[in-house]
Amino acid sequence: MSEQMADPSPDRADNALAVARGVLTRAPLFDGHNDLPWVIRIDKRARGDVFAYELNRVHENGDTDIPRLREGMVGAQFWAAFQPTGVAHPARTTLEQIDLIRRIEEAHPDVFFPARRASDYAKAKALGKIASFIAVEGGVGLENSLSPLRIWHAAGVRLMTLCHNETLDWVDSATDAPRNGGLNAFGRAVIGELNRVGIVIDLAHVAHEGMRRVLEVTEAPVALSHSNAHSLCDHPRNAPDDVLRRLGANGGVVMATFVPGFVSQPLRDWLRRSRDAHGKAPLAPDPKAHFAELEAKHGAAPKATLEQVADHVERLVATAGVDHVGVGSDYFGGASPVGLENVSRFPHLFAELARRGFSERDMEKLASGNVLRLIRRVEKVAKLLRRTRPPAIGRREDFPD
Repeated sequence: MSEQMADPSPDRADNALAVARGVLTRAPLFDGHNDLPWVIRIDKRARGDVFAYELNRVHENGDTDIPRLREGMVGAQFWAAFQPTGVAHPARTTLEQIDLIRRIEEAHPDVFFPARRASDYAKAKALGKIASFIAVEGGVGLENSLSPLRIWHAAGVRLMTLCHNETLDWVDSATDAPRNGGLNAFGRAVIGELNRVGIVIDLAHVAHEGMRRVLEVTEAPVALSHSNAHSLCDHPRNAPDDVLRRLGANGGVVMATFVPGFVSQPLRDWLRRSRDAHGKAPLAPDPKAHFAELEAKHGAAPKATLEQVADHVERLVATAGVDHVGVGSDYFGGASPVGLENVSRFPHLFAELARRGFSERDMEKLASGNVLRLIRRVEKVAKLLRRTRPPAIGRREDFPD
């Protein structure tokens, strides 16, 4: 039996939470995805004002704040500069969200260390701070131009989720109709420039065929920053086995997520009645009221659980390998699995993995080691490419398919 799946001793199982906290003391969690910046933007009181949001206090109606990040033993975070695909001014909105993340760093310099390289994780840890990494969620902000990629990198962006819930002019979304055979010529140019500047390519939200096309052309490892195993829950946002198996050769990492509909197959089946053919929820003025109406009509929805998230971690490890799995919660101020209600609960997930026989060494890989290795490799590839390759320029119309 492999090291990570060895039978746990009774003493170790009973002491699982202490074991988990020991692991996270040595290797504080590097969480792959959190939408706090958008939560602050749309908060009716704060309206994008970081100071007004008061991150230093516990937000009982939310899932992310400084006290609970500390309790959850988070050592690094990719904050998502997210904007809906249909926003009126996507390029501007992306910059506003990058700015909001930088304002989080500036508002709480005693807590967050502005992280722009993998080595900043260790610097932050030594100072007792949380390494703050910036991600862009959704390439709609490029507005079909390559130039913004370099501006985003200069502003601190180190990961880009290629699309969100809608297909773009160059990459197909997992939750929309395909138009590009997964990835078209301009999309390939985007991948090349991300490799050259040193931004991690994130395939979460990308259609399965798009994932495969990216893996064919990328020169650096990729991430799936918040995706689960499609073999356990057949939501199109989850990764198929063939993609997971290719992460070994690529050097990439898939990061298990907590979104209930991507975790629980019974919940996924229950939700189908309110989803379109691509698994996407309808736009509703009040999503909570819409969900309540569904429950009134069809009975209570099944719950996703911490244990089911651990099932996904086990399946991802079995398929991709223990060196290619991490955690990407996707806390966004909405529903979470039972047992993983907020960022303070990360140690409890690792306690469950300890009970299932994961070694401490392998849990350290899952917590932060694997994603740090990925970022270091992306940095190395970018350094090599910039020596021989000039910046890519052009717009979508310059790259005929």
